[in-house]
Amino acid sequence: MFKTFRLATCASLLSLSPVLMAQASAAELKVVASFSIIADFAKNVGGDRVEITTLVGPDGDAHVYEPRPADAVAVSKADVVLVNGLEFEGFLKRLIDTSGTKAPVVELTKGVEPLKLSDEPAGHAHPEAEEEEPHDHKAEEAGHKHESAEAHDHDHEGHHHHGEFDPHAWQSIKNAEIYVKNIAGAFCEVDKAGCATYTANSEAYVAKLAALNEKVKTEIATIPPEKRVIITSHDAFGYFEHAYGLEFLAPEGVSTESEASAADVAKLVDQIKHDKASAIFVENITNKRLVDQIASETGLKVGGTLYSDALSTADGPAATYIDMVNHNINTIKAAVLSQ
Repeated sequence: MFKTFRLATCASLLSLSPVLMAQASAAELKVVASFSIIADFAKNVGGDRVEITTLVGPDGDAHVYEPRPADAVAVSKADVVLVNGLEFEGFLKRLIDTSGTKAPVVELTKGVEPLKLSDEPAGHAHPEAEEEEPHDHKAEEAGHKHESAEAHDHDHEGHHHHGEFDPHAWQSIKNAEIYVKNIAGAFCEVDKAGCATYTANSEAYVAKLAALNEKVKTEIATIPPEKRVIITSHDAFGYFEHAYGLEFLAPEGVSTESEASAADVAKLVDQIKHDKASAIFVENITNKRLVDQIASETGLKVGGTLYSDALSTADGPAATYIDMVNHNINTIKAAVLSQ
């Protein structure tokens, strides 16, 4: 009887061996994401097949981030590294070089039509230019042709300068769809066995993003045109503006690395009064001191916190990209329509 039981047990183990082998072949893909929004995209595409390490976490500012030794270790062990590109991650080249990683470094803005940066350090619209077509000065017809070698150039040690394009492309939901498709392609390249899963997951998530895009358009349509000028801490919402028709002004440029000068702030205050901005918002990654100053000088009420370059913590209102977009548009609507 004992012999029979042992044979049955062996038979059971043999019958399970294909399952065990399948589980072993589906070992987690080690993914490094440069910041929290990309990590959320990667989670939606990779599901249980990926293990994600996020370099710049919730409420973190990638513009001024300083890598830790643990980051270099994570990158060295990665199967794939996901980054924004467009010179967003000023710390990246140094980190990649230090880590010695052999993993592909995938710029997710590939395929995005980047927006040209304005020459203006404060805000990006002249009061006297109201009759011009909005945003045409930003559109880059030539497409996305930045070179990775130039993308992380530093004019001074420890000081990062953005190039000619606005890097905050994820603020357009249609661009977020491009990020997701690029992630699926990257995962398929390094884990062909999981490609069907990555493709199905990305298609399901892109469908959610498409629905979100339509929702945002509907919500924006309820805001009167005269209430569509709003103020944020730094110029992170250019793609949102270009896609949905709000106008964002900011005392700081696309990077939080350098503070706005007194002259920049004074110029913006004059522009706010001229354009009759409806509300001013703090960003989760910036100090609210400057926003409070501008609110005091213009009489605007601070309308809440917008999430620009990072998600919130898991228990916050913007723990995922979809939550972030919903929170931002709801916060904007509530503030401007209460005026």
